Amino acid sequence: EGDTGNSYASGDKKDLELPESQRELLEAVAGCGKPVVLCMLSGSSIDMQFAAEHVNAILQVWYPGARGGKAAADILFGSCSPSGKLPVTFYKDLEGFPAFEDYSMKGRTYRYLEREPLYPFGYGLTYGKVSVKEAAVVGEIKEGEAFEVSAVLENNGAYDTDEVLQAYIKDLESKYAVPNHSLCAFKRVALKKGETVQVTMQVPYEALMIVDEEGKKYVDSTRFALYVGISQPDARSISLTGQEPVKVDITL
Repeated sequence: EGDTGNSYASGDKKDLELPESQRELLEAVAGCGKPVVLCMLSGSSIDMQFAAEHVNAILQVWYPGARGGKAAADILFGSCSPSGKLPVTFYKDLEGFPAFEDYSMKGRTYRYLEREPLYPFGYGLTYGKVSVKEAAVVGEIKEGEAFEVSAVLENNGAYDTDEVLQAYIKDLESKYAVPNHSLCAFKRVALKKGETVQVTMQVPYEALMIVDEEGKKYVDSTRFALYVGISQPDARSISLTGQEPVKVDITL
């Protein structure tokens, strides 16, 4: 709604709500007393608070194209396991958010978010039950060179699945560091039910750098925390997945 010529608010959304007719339909279906799986086709973050409280599952389908229905059916009927991760944050609401023309990052995106999200960046469930059992930096970190991270993953679930291993870095010293943490590497891994695998990922040296007030990029710390898991290391992600990323201390 409201897309024609950016007809209001200079192209900003008035809110993150679904159109009224769709909200009414969702409420009516959810009130039937039957199990409901919501297949959400959208191109960005949507207010999903009602769905989170009243439906049994949510499948975020985005804009899937001509074969999207078949792909969604394969997931719904168990022919394959869902394994996608959110590339954006799904906020609970827009309370306290700055206006569209305010370009500051305060409170925006997972790196600067000050309030708990509904569904965090990097979150997504599968039909398996994958956890990261151990993780470590392989070898020495050398200036200007990517370094390797090793992790052991287990699928203790009853289904084969893909999972996305994710690594987040947090600068523990610099005043220019982002408030939370930053995604620095990820890798899709296929695991059979009951399988344990060891995988490695390359983390660019640039992930250790900050950007100062003058736009210069450099390493400004000697201590970092690296989190390796199937989600962010934030409390909401851990609550939703039931899995806590493995923390690796890094000292340069």
